[in-house]
Amino acid sequence: MAVEFTKLEKFVELALEEDVREGDHTSLSTIARDAKGEARLLIKDTGVLAGVDVAKDIFSLIDADLAVDLHLSDGNAVQPGDIAFHVAGNVHSILKAERLVLNVMQRMSGIATRTKAYTDQLEGTKTKVLDTRKTTPLLRFLEKEAVLIGGGANHRFGLYDMILIKDNHVDYAGGIANALQRAHAYRSAQGLDIAIEIEVRNMQELEQVLASEHVDRVMFDNFTPEQVHEAVEVVNGRLITEASGGITLETIRSYALAGVDFISVGALTHSVRSLDLSLKATIL
Repeated sequence: MAVEFTKLEKFVELALEEDVREGDHTSLSTIARDAKGEARLLIKDTGVLAGVDVAKDIFSLIDADLAVDLHLSDGNAVQPGDIAFHVAGNVHSILKAERLVLNVMQRMSGIATRTKAYTDQLEGTKTKVLDTRKTTPLLRFLEKEAVLIGGGANHRFGLYDMILIKDNHVDYAGGIANALQRAHAYRSAQGLDIAIEIEVRNMQELEQVLASEHVDRVMFDNFTPEQVHEAVEVVNGRLITEASGGITLETIRSYALAGVDFISVGALTHSVRSLDLSLKATIL
């Protein structure tokens, strides 16, 4: 998945409204409007770089005359002292874009770095790590792109592209059978080509799910690795399987070895530490 340019355009417009409004008074008061200059994106941390392509588009949207010379790409391993790119052109445009570019790249790089750490734990297994909807509002499209850059996979993007029946849905619907029957009827009536996934809390609920023909995926919520292994054996390839709920970097491999297809981890996006990056003026 590449970031949709039209979505990025809207994002940049809103970000500039938030940050710049009628003008960058600091730059306007201290630097000639037609001043030209160059800056470099300096890496000050160890991790996985993400957001390079997005940064290039942001510079272009703010000032089409800015020239960006890329030295590193999305997904590259980086360390302190590396230079990701140089940007040259109008100094006011560079400074207007600076904080937005850094905020995006630092956040995306932090997510890619975290995701890579999780995917490394899955080496040699068939399991893939998934992101969740636990994202920063309006930044989901960037954060999910960062997960891909880090080697993870995207789960649903929102409430519109999958039917994911969780515990509250089951309880409000009056049970698993009712929830699945209604979901199937709704999908058929609406002509939707989307998957139905359901969360189960124990083996009894899993047996109810397997009695239905109206489901594509099953999520084992807060199961232990041993319980996941048992559940995967019971499913026996009839459904796509997913484990979720408090799975950490220390425990993810034990879940993968239990044979589950996917493991969803909210921590990929909801509490990540940003990578330390800086945009530094180059004095010519």
